[in-house]
Amino acid sequence: MSPAARARGKSAAAPVTIDGHAVALTNQDKVLFPRDGFTKGDLVAYYRALAPVILPYLRGNPLTMERYPDGIDMTRGIWEKQLPRYTPEWVHRVTTTPATGAPREVTFLVCDDEATLVWIANLAAITLHIWFSHQPTLDTPDLVLFDLDPGERCPIARLARVALAFRDELASVGLRALVKTTGGMGLHVVVPLEPRYDYELAKGLAELVARRLHTVLPKDTTLERALARRPDDVVYLDWVQVGKGKTYVAPFSVRARDAAPVSMPLAWADVEGMQRKRARETTAEMRRWTMANVPGLVAKGGDPWRREGWEPQALEAALSRARPLWGK
Repeated sequence: MSPAARARGKSAAAPVTIDGHAVALTNQDKVLFPRDGFTKGDLVAYYRALAPVILPYLRGNPLTMERYPDGIDMTRGIWEKQLPRYTPEWVHRVTTTPATGAPREVTFLVCDDEATLVWIANLAAITLHIWFSHQPTLDTPDLVLFDLDPGERCPIARLARVALAFRDELASVGLRALVKTTGGMGLHVVVPLEPRYDYELAKGLAELVARRLHTVLPKDTTLERALARRPDDVVYLDWVQVGKGKTYVAPFSVRARDAAPVSMPLAWADVEGMQRKRARETTAEMRRWTMANVPGLVAKGGDPWRREGWEPQALEAALSRARPLWGK
C-alpha cells in the first residue's frame, strides 16, 4: 500500500464536497498499479492536484474514459464513450454523432470542473481521451496532432531528431508547434488551431507535413501503417488520427502502464536534451514523468505548454508558404 493510501485510512470512503457537489470516494485503497503500489486514492489525489492545469484541455471536449477498476493487469480496460447511466445529473454532457456520417448519436461525458474530474478518477478512469474539438465548435478542430511512434529498437536520439525536425519544418511556414510525451514510447507534436477549419483541411495538413518529414528524414521515419512491415528502429509518422470523433490522450493524463507514466507537456529544450542521449530505446526516458512526480514539477514550474506559448493559429499563410517550399 502506498504512503498516501495509508495516510487516508478509512476516512477516504467519506464523500467530499467539490464545486458544491458531493462526490463519494469508494475503495480508495484499491491497488491499481500492482508493481508500484499506486492506489485509486493516489489516482484521485493526482487528478485533484492537477485540476488547475488539466481542466483547460478538458473543458467542452467530449471525453472517453479508459477504466481499470481491477487494476492495470486487467486483460482489457473498459472504454466508455457513452455516458454511463449512473452519471450524476450535475455532470455536463453533449449528444452528437461520434464521426462524420455516423448512423446514430452518442451522449458523451464532458469534464468541465474538478468535481467531475474527481468523480471520473473514482471510477478508476486512469486515462482520459478527448476529441480534437470542443463545444460549441465540434466540427472544427482545435489542433493538428502528429503521433511519433517509435519502434521497439528506435534510439531516443532518433525520436528526438524527428520531433525537432517537425518543429523546424512547421516553423519554416510560420506555424508554432508544441510537444508532449504520449505516456507510452513516443511523442505528440501539436499545432494549436483557430477553431474555424474543417477536419478535412486539418487532416490534409497533417498528411502534407508527415510526407514532407519523411522526405527530409527517410532513414529515420516510416509512413508504413502495417505494423508487421514497419522497421522497428525508426519512427512511424501517424497522421491519420485527425478526424471528427477520433481522440488523443489528454495532456497530463495518466497511462495504464507500470510506473504510472503521464502524457506530459514538454518544453522543446527537453527534446533537445533527449537528442544527446544514447539510450537504444525510448520507454525509460518517457517514464521520467509519472503520477508520482508530475504534481511537484507542475507546482514548481507550471504547465510547460503555457510557458512555451499555446496560441491558436491561422492556416492560410502557412499553407501558401508550404506549397512552394515543399513542392506541393
